Amino acid sequence: MKPFDYARTLRPSEAVRLVASRDAAAFIAGGTELTNLMKDGVLAPDLVVDVGELPLSGIELRDGRLRIGATARMREVADHPVVRERFPAISEALLASASPQVRNRATIGGNLMQRTRCGYYRDVGSPCNRREPGSGCAAIDGQNRRHAILGGSDHCIAVHPSDLAVALSALDAVVLTLGPDGRRSIALKDFHLLPGATPHRESALRHGEMITGVEVPESPVARTSRYLKLRDRASFEFAVVSVAAALTLRGRVVTDVRLAFGGIAPRPWRSYATEDALRGRPLTDATVAAAGRALVRGAKPREHNAFKVELVQRALAGVLDDLEGNRLDDLEGTR
Repeated sequence: MKPFDYARTLRPSEAVRLVASRDAAAFIAGGTELTNLMKDGVLAPDLVVDVGELPLSGIELRDGRLRIGATARMREVADHPVVRERFPAISEALLASASPQVRNRATIGGNLMQRTRCGYYRDVGSPCNRREPGSGCAAIDGQNRRHAILGGSDHCIAVHPSDLAVALSALDAVVLTLGPDGRRSIALKDFHLLPGATPHRESALRHGEMITGVEVPESPVARTSRYLKLRDRASFEFAVVSVAAALTLRGRVVTDVRLAFGGIAPRPWRSYATEDALRGRPLTDATVAAAGRALVRGAKPREHNAFKVELVQRALAGVLDDLEGNRLDDLEGTR
């Protein structure tokens, strides 16, 4: 491993100053991601600034918005009673992530900043435009079972691995940051970038800018939200396909709906076309099927991942059926 300097601070402004002062500097919080990439030779920062103990770990509901600090641990957020009751998709996404040991250590900010699990990115012997711009994308003609069917480019078809980011995207979350130029608020749906011709640029963050928290607006639709994750094994596995759905109904008519998908695109995939196909319509098999077709319109599957086109439509139907079933159970319980 390349030698590097290490610094620790309890002041956010100092952390920003330290990282911004050196081109190859990086933040570290829980350490579950960066240290592995350093050991594998994928990343080689010359300065690591530890922000894991910054006073940014609060979880509170105030003025109609849930505020989660960047250094809050995944387990703490998943178990928080306000999150479980009013934003269940967030809790479910976190509990479906990693292992209990990792959730005890990993932070919210670190989870949103984790890098793709594409094997070619993490193998320094393979060409990868994210790791080495201009070297090529081995996944396009290689083993691409886990790769994108939407939003990819000729330069990269890797998918974003975060379950939490999918749930936050569906619930219209905003990422709060602090950088050399001050504070910013970035809509989660715009935070992670599509690869285009610059796949090495993965987020809207500038150098030296760090996440300080996440805000999620409280709403009736957030209370009736779910997260469904389909994976190859039950624990410590990344999504093959996932769906974060929030739904409100009047009778069987959809009055509001928010949908985001994981495992199918280089960033959490918010599908407004799918939402439009459902909103104002009765939740019938025909309506759900039409929404599924809207979701995969324009999909570009590869040799090994064509199954995702059907799988993500089935996942959508399953989570909507679950939301409607839970609503009917709630209605029965009030009689």
